[in-house]
Amino acid sequence: MRIAARMDTIGTESAFEVTARARALEAQGRSIIHLQIGEPDFDTPANVREAAKGALDAGATHYPPFAGIPALREAIAADASARKGFPVEPFQVFVTVGGKGVMLYAILGLVDPGDEVLVPDPGYPIYESLTRFIGATPVPIPIRMANDFRLDVDELASLVTPKTRLLVINSPANPTGGVLTRDDLERIAALAIEHDLWVLADEIYGRILYDGAEHVSIASLPGMAERTIVLDGFSKTFAMTGWRMGYAIVPETLVKTYSQLIINTISGVATFSQVGAVEALIGQQDDVDAMVVEFRARRDLIVDGLNAIPGIECRRPSGAFYVFPNIAGTGLSGAELAERLLQEAGVCVLAGSAFGKYGDDHIRVSYANSQENLTEALGRIRSVVEPLVAARV
Repeated sequence: MRIAARMDTIGTESAFEVTARARALEAQGRSIIHLQIGEPDFDTPANVREAAKGALDAGATHYPPFAGIPALREAIAADASARKGFPVEPFQVFVTVGGKGVMLYAILGLVDPGDEVLVPDPGYPIYESLTRFIGATPVPIPIRMANDFRLDVDELASLVTPKTRLLVINSPANPTGGVLTRDDLERIAALAIEHDLWVLADEIYGRILYDGAEHVSIASLPGMAERTIVLDGFSKTFAMTGWRMGYAIVPETLVKTYSQLIINTISGVATFSQVGAVEALIGQQDDVDAMVVEFRARRDLIVDGLNAIPGIECRRPSGAFYVFPNIAGTGLSGAELAERLLQEAGVCVLAGSAFGKYGDDHIRVSYANSQENLTEALGRIRSVVEPLVAARV
């Protein structure tokens, strides 16, 4: 029995595969420190959990409206209007099963086979995977440490061709923690308007910022709300990864497109989960604020610790909860070092190449773990890397 040829084009998200390997080692009795997964290690705030429990008890177990329950669409619209700086109406909001749904519907609805999609490299691998899956061509935008992991807008302009249909941006970014500046986004917006491009703006880490960094939604800039799909959600900000809820904010011209695609795929997101998400947005925000303060302390710990290890160079990111150190000084590729750290030191990180070819000399380290575990991990990393660097001298 054969499978569809298109399955040869689809990629993966290696964090889940690497996690399975690490869990298998743990089952054998190995001590593993998990720094590979993009998941806050905090519990969902209690008020959010209680709201969802109450909804279950009240019978919120039936089909929801396909685009989301009205209370949640209204809460998202109000929150986005206040935080993102452009007016959002509830009819523009679509609740999806995770942020990946937003990506899938943008690519399915806007991109034809043979079109080109500009994607960050290193970047979240699903952008490229879904583009290839529908028969289009992903075109990598190099994201370099020398530029503080911000794309070079002049280089971006050189990649636009008559086949370019969609531009994907992610700020704050996975895997680098890089944050695009207002000037960057203004220049990107001018480029999108000049070439009549759609923009998918992944803003899932938009509230996890440090040191006064500003989050600017490109949709708030002149002429951009009508050509931008904003991706956001609850998993990172509210530690709700297991709830599987993201949302899209779309221009009016794409309301029908998103409606049709959601009806044809998921029908809707669990009603009681959506009630919890309403509470996440309109309830107390103390847990979110405390989480960001803790992430900042962990960021400083991991950056300072990695930079103290010979052969590793690590920039201090302004957002998200990842660092993306250059490890070329070890003499290994990112993939080789990640494998040795797992097998020899029990530290699970991801190879930078999992996020694109420009990540080859890097590893991604998630600091969504306790300071105690991060400190232990740094010692274990040093135990592997120091002998490698000493042998090269």
